[in-house]
Amino acid sequence: MFNQLFPNVDWGKMLEATYETIYMTAVATVITFILGLLIGIVLFLTSDNQLWANKIVHFLTGSLVNIFRSIPFIVLIILLIPFTKFLLGTIRGANAALPALIIGAAPFYARMVLIALREIDKGVIEAARSMGAKTSTIIRKVLIPESLPALISGITVTAVALVGYTAMAGIIGAGGLGNLAFLDGFQRNRTDVTLMATVLILVVVFIIQYIGDFITARVDKR
Repeated sequence: MFNQLFPNVDWGKMLEATYETIYMTAVATVITFILGLLIGIVLFLTSDNQLWANKIVHFLTGSLVNIFRSIPFIVLIILLIPFTKFLLGTIRGANAALPALIIGAAPFYARMVLIALREIDKGVIEAARSMGAKTSTIIRKVLIPESLPALISGITVTAVALVGYTAMAGIIGAGGLGNLAFLDGFQRNRTDVTLMATVLILVVVFIIQYIGDFITARVDKR
């Protein structure tokens, strides 16, 4: 019955493509979380009346974030082809998609981090400063713990967006379910292949969203 509904689906290829999508999303999400968190903290601390208040650094960092956040992902992939080829020696495969995925997602998440940090009660930060806490201590003991639910919620949204990015990256040969849906499904007029790839993408998204919501609820002490 199942094979009759999806006669053109090669389940081996579908499984491999699903693994590639999960791999690209997982690696890009981890690196995006680290980079986005660092950039977001720099944006926050260099803003007015903060510990590292510096208008020039804040402006330059914010400008770079806005530039890369504004470029459509499919255009960003094309722009980064020379860089990707220089870095990895190829523009095909799951690993070749990672530079574009990370550069596309990190600025987006950095803005979410900045918003989360701005929601922290200023009194808590001032109290830590008045007790002589070092900047590193304030970051570890105040900023990150106080904003953790928002940070996790933000990286969940980013991870879901990255799943969509991997699908777009698949169009230029990065692998994954997007690549399979385009090459084996769309170009060969195999609707069942495209449909199954879409269903699996949705399943991955729902799982990410569920895990993110679960962790957010667990760490939210409000």
